[in-house]
Amino acid sequence: MIIIPVKEGENIDRALKKYKRKYEKTGVVKELRERQKFTKPSVKRREERLKAIYIQRIKQSSEF
Repeated sequence: MIIIPVKEGENIDRALKKYKRKYEKTGVVKELRERQKFTKPSVKRREERLKAIYIQRIKQSSEF
């Protein structure tokens, strides 16, 4: 359960924004989307490897 302390006189929009940020950090939505379909472990590894290569290339290009 997510608890958001709201101070007296605090704007509702600000409290809602805090709630949304905390909810997003928990990763509930991401996990639900992952569980909707099955991906083979080999495909997961391939995606992770491609992502790592992509990030490495970005870092190398920013160094120069």
